[in-house]
Amino acid sequence: MIVVGISGASGPILGIRLIEELLNLKERVYAILSGSARSIITHELGYPMDKASSFTDLIKTRTLAKNSSLLSVVDDTNFFSPPASGSSRFEAVVVMPCSMKTLSSVANGYADSLITRACDVALKEKRRLLLVPRETPLNLIHIENMKKAAIAGADIVPPVLGFYTHPKTIDDMINFTVGKVLNLLGKHHSLFQSWEEMSHNFIGE
Repeated sequence: MIVVGISGASGPILGIRLIEELLNLKERVYAILSGSARSIITHELGYPMDKASSFTDLIKTRTLAKNSSLLSVVDDTNFFSPPASGSSRFEAVVVMPCSMKTLSSVANGYADSLITRACDVALKEKRRLLLVPRETPLNLIHIENMKKAAIAGADIVPPVLGFYTHPKTIDDMINFTVGKVLNLLGKHHSLFQSWEEMSHNFIGE
């Protein structure tokens, strides 16, 4: 089971694409959306998030997603859901995108939402925690919070473009970041060619 938090930063499509790929891999996914994330999804994707089932409906309507029955969507205030407890054997938590507010909460142990509680649980239980911060430029507070989270055990995975894959579309750029997260989770994907595969093409058979 993978927990995916989508916080109130620009770029919720990053978390949505990760969820789709995990479902395609037949992974059970718990998705946690902050209130701000719902508003940003409506603004950036043009999909209304006006009811509790809206996110599940969004995943079902997108042609890239399979196995939507493996998806559970929980409210960011529901501390009685499985991601809130270390007794739930989830494999990893990914916050994608991760707002600077969420980063600050994780770095300072301020678990006032289900997303930040799940991150806190991942750290204390020595499970994988990946934070995908979406902010630029970064001030020193942001950088110090990333350092604190990294020292505590989190992986910091900024959505940096990979030009060597020759991206042609926005989807290519999104898939590169999603693929990097899947690599860290140890999940197979074909979202982009690895450097090993590309360099093999350079040198020939």
